[in-house]
Amino acid sequence: MSEPKPPTPTPAGDTYKGWVFKWTNYIKGYQRRWFVLSNGLLSYYRTQAEMGHTCRGTINLATATIAVDDACNFVISNGGTQTYHLKASCEVERQRWITALELAKAKAARMQAESDDSGDDFSLSCPPAPHGQSAATQNSEVQSTLRTLGSKVEDLSTCNDLISKHGSALQRSLSELDSLRLTGEAGDKIRQVTERATLFRITSNAMINACWDFLSLAQAHSKRWQKALQAEREQRVRLEETLEQLAKQHNNLERAFRGASQAHAPSHNTGSAGPGKGEASDDDDDNEFFDAMEEAPEFITVPADPHFHKRSSSNVSGFNSEMGSDDQSLNEEPLAANQESPSQDLVPVKKRRSRIPDKPNYSLNLWSIMKNCIGKELSKIPMPVNFNEPISMLQRLSEDLEYHELLDKAAKSQSSLEQLCYVAAFSVSSYSTTVHRTGKPFNPLLGETYELDRGRDSGYRSLCEQVSHHPPAAAHHVISSRGWTLRQEITVASKFRGKYLSIMPLGTIHAIFEKGNNHYTWKKVTTTVHNIIVGKLWIDQSGEIDIVNHTTGDRCHLKFAPYSYFSRDVARKVTGVVADKDGKAHYVLSGTWDEKMEFSRVMQSSRGGGAENGAEGKQKTVYQTLKAREIWRKNPLPEGAESMYFFTELALTLNEAEDGVAPTDSRQRPDQRLMEAGRWDEANAEKQRLEEKQRSVRREREREAASQRTASQSEEGAPHDSHKALWFERCEDPITGEPVHIYKGGYWEAKEQGSWEGCGDIF
Repeated sequence: MSEPKPPTPTPAGDTYKGWVFKWTNYIKGYQRRWFVLSNGLLSYYRTQAEMGHTCRGTINLATATIAVDDACNFVISNGGTQTYHLKASCEVERQRWITALELAKAKAARMQAESDDSGDDFSLSCPPAPHGQSAATQNSEVQSTLRTLGSKVEDLSTCNDLISKHGSALQRSLSELDSLRLTGEAGDKIRQVTERATLFRITSNAMINACWDFLSLAQAHSKRWQKALQAEREQRVRLEETLEQLAKQHNNLERAFRGASQAHAPSHNTGSAGPGKGEASDDDDDNEFFDAMEEAPEFITVPADPHFHKRSSSNVSGFNSEMGSDDQSLNEEPLAANQESPSQDLVPVKKRRSRIPDKPNYSLNLWSIMKNCIGKELSKIPMPVNFNEPISMLQRLSEDLEYHELLDKAAKSQSSLEQLCYVAAFSVSSYSTTVHRTGKPFNPLLGETYELDRGRDSGYRSLCEQVSHHPPAAAHHVISSRGWTLRQEITVASKFRGKYLSIMPLGTIHAIFEKGNNHYTWKKVTTTVHNIIVGKLWIDQSGEIDIVNHTTGDRCHLKFAPYSYFSRDVARKVTGVVADKDGKAHYVLSGTWDEKMEFSRVMQSSRGGGAENGAEGKQKTVYQTLKAREIWRKNPLPEGAESMYFFTELALTLNEAEDGVAPTDSRQRPDQRLMEAGRWDEANAEKQRLEEKQRSVRREREREAASQRTASQSEEGAPHDSHKALWFERCEDPITGEPVHIYKGGYWEAKEQGSWEGCGDIF
């Protein structure tokens, strides 16, 4: 009674044949017909001999329905004019046909969907080059997956053999019992058990066949994916080669145009500088292709003669003679020469921690949480701590001071333009910690504070306070004994777009220096977190920053280039120009926001051509500069940072417990402390408790404000939330005119006295 093991199915599908009774009409009733199931089609003939010349009917199973009437009858219909009422010889035979028909129907539907796609609709979600994997690695992973699948199917096949073997033995035993001529009822039970055993074996065979189909389909799709990926790579290479040729032609035309212009105007002052610039362009031909890329830069830099500045300014057009006064000392010495530590610098007096507990390896289905959050403000979404890092947004804001030495050097600068270079480098350095930091900081509670007292270590004291909850806003104030003050109020607007998360910091940053009373302002760029749902998370910074010195009128324009698939430029590139109030460039800045920044002294500048010269008719400025020198470089991450949320040395100390801090300090926050300790389940429960407590306090505050308005019959437009910041006061910024919170004093005095009576109970 054992049935032979079915052959290994092919992607085209199996062929199943046999006699089945088909309903014809009320006169003849059911008639025996020869049915053939192949490639998703069910055909029938009167006899086997008719298969070569006459087919009586065919149904496409891809759109058909299969229904069971009773123990032996079943119906197949395509929803139209074709309906087959069929009857098998027994229940076991009917089950064989039902199983074969269902598998063939599923396979036919799959093949029809693939045929509609024609292989052209595959969307290869390849991560960007800096964050993706090589083709060899991807191919190796695919082959490894297929081998694993094959191994599992082999295991299932082995189990099927065992089931068949034991099932056959069971049926033989049942047959022996049947031959003992038991009573009628017992015989019926034996036959019923025999049929059930046969059905079980048929079902196990169908399961194995489905597994083989799955493996074959995975192999077929893998080949199609690899071919499509290879075609994309070849197309990209061809496009890059075409762009490179266009860039070369553009540069040749530009140099030819400049040469022709200089030849027709020999009496102009620019004539003496023409040959030198042309030679420099020829030497650096291969380095200038980027100005014809998709994201064309606003200016071009070429090396200048190292002794150019010693020439008479009367022989050079566009040379800024004012450089000889303020910046003369920088012609030979780099800005970086201002890096030596002053003799009055204080050494650290406290040994701080260099490790935190490793991040636990908890799995979480992101889509199950995010699918209901599309289009909502991120600050209003209840998020588990699994997506956080164990610091608050106030601590993250304080982390901007990682490279405070740049402001120390700026305070000692001899000129405002030199000072502006350091301020620009500081504004870029604040993004260096974000390249690997995909975790979300904790949203601070209203009234939460964070102090970073490094007065004895680094000369500065920092204080942050959450001054608003909707919208979330944090005020930050830093004062340094080395001659500078930093203040800002940042409101973070964020939107979840399904595939990526956009974070837009709103607010202005102020840096004030005692020397020269220079006051600088700038804003932050947009941060984008990609691959939120599928793939490896990666972060990009894009946008432009204008740093303005409101005292002298000097200005620095920085451009953060967004990631581009077609760009041949270095990823995360930042470029900028430092100019005086008249718009004359003095320094060019270049580098990346995740590694380093360099500066170059501008010796001469000239404008490019018009619409007939340059990409899209845009004019570019060509700067002749001295050799680039480094002004800032990112500090290396601590050992084992990948298991500690990629925290820097400063970030590792931000949540370290300290005595004497305010009861509202982020270090006192229990859910954040539990997460750092690796107790995430407890942290989630504590986080929900704190958020609910904050909502209750806010509702109570709104009720009190409403009752006060009713008693005093105040106007309707009064705000509902009467919360006032404790250490900051709201006023109009005298520089920007924006409503901001500015530090009003009293915190450090309260700390010295240990007097925190005004602090609320928020934890």
